[in-house]
Amino acid sequence: MILLGLKIFTAGLKSMANNKVALITGITGQDGPYLAQLLLERGYDVFGTSRDASMSTLTNLYRLNIHSKVTVMSMAINDFRSVLKVMTETKPDEVYNLAGQSSVYLSFEQPIETLESNIIGTLNLLECIRILDRGIRFFNASSGDCFGNTGELASDEKTPFSPCSPYGVAKAAAFWEVANYRDAYNLYACSGILFNHESPLRPERFVTQKIVSAACRIARGDQKKLNLGNLNVHRDWGLSSEYVDAMWLMLQQESPDDYVIATGKTYRLDEFVAEAFRLVGLDWRKYLEIDDSLLRLTDLTAGRANPGKAKRNLDWVAKSSMFDVIKLMVEEKQKL
Repeated sequence: MILLGLKIFTAGLKSMANNKVALITGITGQDGPYLAQLLLERGYDVFGTSRDASMSTLTNLYRLNIHSKVTVMSMAINDFRSVLKVMTETKPDEVYNLAGQSSVYLSFEQPIETLESNIIGTLNLLECIRILDRGIRFFNASSGDCFGNTGELASDEKTPFSPCSPYGVAKAAAFWEVANYRDAYNLYACSGILFNHESPLRPERFVTQKIVSAACRIARGDQKKLNLGNLNVHRDWGLSSEYVDAMWLMLQQESPDDYVIATGKTYRLDEFVAEAFRLVGLDWRKYLEIDDSLLRLTDLTAGRANPGKAKRNLDWVAKSSMFDVIKLMVEEKQKL
């Protein structure tokens, strides 16, 4: 039986080959498809969740041509019964939590949804893992936004949190939930403190894809201007398809731990804009307009990271720079 191009299995049955089973919450976003692709290549049976699987946009799974190799199930992450049902049926060996409202800008407009999906959602997963007691290994996607403004300091795993958005607050709370359950119940649970990472799968509501899409449309003559808010922000931008490898590596270690995942190099937003326009043969300064309505109430001025622990313990290093990421995004956008 085929539904929307997805495999439909008898829930809870593992493969005849006794492959490891992975459950990815938020599989239809940016990171989920890349993680699913990586796990499939490593021989996993992959289940993913979306709030309503029958209505979800599966575009990113189709773009990676893995739509027929994963099973997408409906799950409301802030509903404990829904989470427990999926966890019981799929019997995962590893759970990767990528769900939750992930837009910093939108978190000011939807603070309750942001906190509920990230804080309660993470807690529901942890409680299910504790109750089921099957030795499930758990990865939680945390964020460099937890640190807030640290000036010139490159944040590492020991840097105190001081978030400056509802999104950052939610991610910080979820991080401490994971740490508490790991210590209190001896769960294999860890958080990847992920700094900004982009890809061609990034939706246009995020500023990086907005910039790339605008540059390509302006070059084609389909758009005249690019409207942005604060250009004086600094971010550490990496490649999503590389960051999911760090997620997997974190669950393969002897003991669970938390890691900062980043490139270790920070650039200004106007440098990102300039490079995107340069790749399409344009001078960005001729097309940019500052729109004060796009300014955040409070903003993270600079995101700086020290991913040294990931290099030492996981042997993971970001291979792609911001310039590599922009080039890939522009090339993919020009194909569409």
